[in-house]
Amino acid sequence: MTTEAQRRRSMWQILLFSAGLLVLTVISAGSVYLVNKARDDSKWVVHTIEAENQINALLLEIRRAESAARGYLLTQEADFKAAHEKAVAAIIPALDKLTRLTGDNPEQRDNIEKLSAAIEIRLGQFKQELDFIGQNRPDKAIALVREGASTDTTAEISKVAVTMIQEEERLFRLRSVNSDRSQTLAASMTGIGSGLVVLLAMISIWLVRRSVRARDEAETRLRDAYANLETVVDERTADLREANNEIQRFAYIVSHDLRSPLVNIMGFTSELEELGGDIFRRIGGLTHVPADGPPLADGEVTLEGPDKQLSADFSEALGFIKSSIAKMDRLISAILNLTREGRREFVPEKIDTRELIEAIVSTLAHQSAEAQAEIHVAPLPDLVSDRLALEQIFSNLIDNAIKYLKAGAPGEIRIRGRTKLGYAIFEISDNGRGIDPKDHQRIFDLFRRAGTQDKPGQGIGLAHVRALVRRLGGTMSVSSELNTGSTFTITLPITWNASNRNADQ
Repeated sequence: MTTEAQRRRSMWQILLFSAGLLVLTVISAGSVYLVNKARDDSKWVVHTIEAENQINALLLEIRRAESAARGYLLTQEADFKAAHEKAVAAIIPALDKLTRLTGDNPEQRDNIEKLSAAIEIRLGQFKQELDFIGQNRPDKAIALVREGASTDTTAEISKVAVTMIQEEERLFRLRSVNSDRSQTLAASMTGIGSGLVVLLAMISIWLVRRSVRARDEAETRLRDAYANLETVVDERTADLREANNEIQRFAYIVSHDLRSPLVNIMGFTSELEELGGDIFRRIGGLTHVPADGPPLADGEVTLEGPDKQLSADFSEALGFIKSSIAKMDRLISAILNLTREGRREFVPEKIDTRELIEAIVSTLAHQSAEAQAEIHVAPLPDLVSDRLALEQIFSNLIDNAIKYLKAGAPGEIRIRGRTKLGYAIFEISDNGRGIDPKDHQRIFDLFRRAGTQDKPGQGIGLAHVRALVRRLGGTMSVSSELNTGSTFTITLPITWNASNRNADQ
């Protein structure tokens, strides 16, 4: 083989290896950027949903305050007064939270000012009404109610709230489109990167096969010339040796530098991690050579100041690349599923809630038997609501109750229900391992889980359940302590329709 041929082959090897590193760099940087962008876009989608839910929650508290005030005016029962005072006490915190959620939007800030002014007037009317009743002057209270109806403060509150909901829906559509676009770009980046890796692998295979053919040709020529020319034999032997060495070099590239990216891009990240360690060990050796005494042993690294920070930043970046690429596919799938479910139209129908839950319990009979759990279903109020949404809500909660029972101890799960002021209240309680109070809000966050992670799951179940409950115009909470079991409480309107839903506009 001539010197020019050797040079060309060496150049091919260098170009191939450089191309692999370039693919790794581009895919890693693009993946990190697109994952961050998809996460930010998804965060804004969730933010919009929270703002819209908070608007409806504020309207609900105002309606509760009005209903309780009228009930107290008509009956003067203490229960109505207590319910009214509780609702009034919740209005200002709800308004403050809504103000924080919509503070990023100038148009919503203007609407908040109008809404605050109208709510302040309405709260003043509530106070005057209760004062007149307390003074045993119900006629004055009735006159004040009529006056409030004529000024139509409640209608103004509803009007401003509807305007805010429409703005949040506009933002939801816009942000959903941005989120879908980011996810599509991320998937495209992965596909393009995989294609480039496959192309590089094919080029490597071609080069290896070319080397094999060159070796075979050299062996043939060697056999033909062996009887007559020892010098030719030596040349062919040298060619053969070089061909074998080239095969080994290409085999190393394929097995260690290209096969790993084909299977998992993380292989390149591992090589970068090792290279970074060598670099920082060399930096440590160059910048901290002892003036007197023996040199540092192999493997010892002494970094200080900017070098130490740079090493930490380098390690942190590599760790983020590894975890981001591993999580990217399932995060995108989970977000798409949630957004698709969030756009589904609810269909209200009359539902025998106890029959629905007993059907769910029967489908989970095998799991409950394995967990040695007994499920007790008490009489439950019927609803007019979306059947599929209710099935998803109760299936998830009952399945979680079975899943997180204490190992080796008989389980007991109770499902109870009652009605109050036009709402059905359901409680799903168990005697399982419980939830630390500091994690009560964490468990409802998307992709967040609490406690020991010894059960399969992606951390989207309770977030999905809470989103469905809110869309049905209800609320959801949890009461639990470690090792004492948990109770999930769900409040839903007995009759669901377009006027009392939270986010299904």
